[in-house]
Amino acid sequence: MLSFKNGPVELAYLDKGEGEPIVLVHGFASSKEANWVHPRWVHTLTHAGRRVIALDMRGHGASTKLYEPAAYHAGAMADDVRALLDHLGIGKADVMGYSMGARVTAFLALAHPERVRSATFGGLGWHLVDGAGLPDAVAEAMEAPSLADVTDPQGRTFRAFADRTKSDLRALAACIRGSRQTLTTTEVGRIEPPVLIAIGTKDDVSGPGRELADLIPGAKLVDIPGRDHMLAVGDRVYKAAVLEFLTERP
Repeated sequence: MLSFKNGPVELAYLDKGEGEPIVLVHGFASSKEANWVHPRWVHTLTHAGRRVIALDMRGHGASTKLYEPAAYHAGAMADDVRALLDHLGIGKADVMGYSMGARVTAFLALAHPERVRSATFGGLGWHLVDGAGLPDAVAEAMEAPSLADVTDPQGRTFRAFADRTKSDLRALAACIRGSRQTLTTTEVGRIEPPVLIAIGTKDDVSGPGRELADLIPGAKLVDIPGRDHMLAVGDRVYKAAVLEFLTERP
């Protein structure tokens, strides 16, 4: 397993293929395998001639588990991605995040635009600005004794997913409570790298995409037909849109 340290946090990552680098940042309760390997994103991108780098975010997968919410500030997680670029000696890369990972990507693009060639926000729209990520009910679902004890519908969805990925539930509860930062409309308007926003038409988690796209100069929006927040991840429309977006930047 490949790993590196950013301060006290050890982060696992994969590095596959050759070509221009793209860094993949997974969503809440997921991992590099669940978000990017199993839905064949790594396969798709390496076969398109790209070097694909994906990390397990702090609290997830094989990376360090932390139990204080403050450790999961979106800015701190964005700095983990910056540190990975430094570790690999990569000056600039395309970055694609999904859901929580898209929020992290937005924070990275704002703080370090010189490191981000382009940014793709999958599964994140207006809630980057208005809405602090997933609600407390999801954190409470992580702390419930079992899935059977969870009654909130969204909480049940994410608890079932966390159980499938064999996640550290206490770390995930801390992550929910600590990673709920938003950006102002002014900050979003200052995002410099080219942006693609991709959201399922049945996604009730991300918030509307059009309102966010309208704030970012030149941002592109793609609707992923008939997909909700969970099922949009590996959709062929999403993949085709990303490949087209990436090839527009020689």
